[in-house]
Amino acid sequence: MAVMTDRMRGGLSAAILLTIMFLGSLGLWLGTPLLWLWVGGQFQGATDSIGAALAVAFVGASLNIWLVALILSRLSDAYRAVTRSRGRPDPGNVALEAVLVVSAGITLAGFGVWFFIFAGASPIPGFNMQL
Repeated sequence: MAVMTDRMRGGLSAAILLTIMFLGSLGLWLGTPLLWLWVGGQFQGATDSIGAALAVAFVGASLNIWLVALILSRLSDAYRAVTRSRGRPDPGNVALEAVLVVSAGITLAGFGVWFFIFAGASPIPGFNMQL
């Protein structure tokens, strides 16, 4: 009975780690650009310098991406450790790669919906798709 409880606990830990990795990946694809575009806009509004605003946004986004990638890598290592502790073979970074690809696909699809439907952009010149 104790072995079964440990396996269930390990499975729950793995599921929680995957969920956190997925949310972190969404933050990487959505949160980082939106945050640093906003910060750059605020900086440009305060200084009236587009060059400085772009530099602030670029450096901030780069550091933010590095930090999120580091955190996701550590979460992937924890997921691998939990998986190995359950007696399964080491999955490598397959889980992290899958989470990044799926979250990027969801983000890209969401951007496409926003851009072509809600923002009123059209892939065909002279054709308005706005609702």
